[in-house]
Amino acid sequence: MGTGTLRTFPTGAGRCPQQGTTLLEMMVVMAIISILTALCFSAWDMGHTELTAAQHEIRGSLDQAFTLARAKGENVTVALGSAQATGHLPVQLSRRVKWGKPAHIPLPPGMSDPVKADDTGMAHATITVTPRRTATASLWFLNDGREALCMRVNDHGQVQMLRWNLDRQRWMRV
Repeated sequence: MGTGTLRTFPTGAGRCPQQGTTLLEMMVVMAIISILTALCFSAWDMGHTELTAAQHEIRGSLDQAFTLARAKGENVTVALGSAQATGHLPVQLSRRVKWGKPAHIPLPPGMSDPVKADDTGMAHATITVTPRRTATASLWFLNDGREALCMRVNDHGQVQMLRWNLDRQRWMRV
């Protein structure tokens, strides 16, 4: 080293080789993922969510009606849509959720055909429950045009819900 020789480095030497990704590359990837996510959510069918919300609304209203009927010792009416009379429990449903069973969905196994629901598309605009946990109707259908929900009240006042699964083409218990 004492001879005075000059040491030179090749171009780019002395720098560490690039490892990982740059900030710009990460931002491009995040933008692509955001666009794909937005497209997926816009194509997502919200009817499934609305039918599930209606299912919970009906079940909750019926449970509340049965409790009130037992506590008061008198019948309580659940009004589907909006309650016009006093003493009725109102149940609000989404505009996409309709009463009745669509013709393209078969009945659950072992069930006879509900004539009123098939003829008019409506099924029992009000449901009256008694202190003995019975109801004026024991069967209701809700649908969003693609899927359906079937609700039955047995002799002990227990609500059984079945949902038509479009992918499996059969009724499933919920």
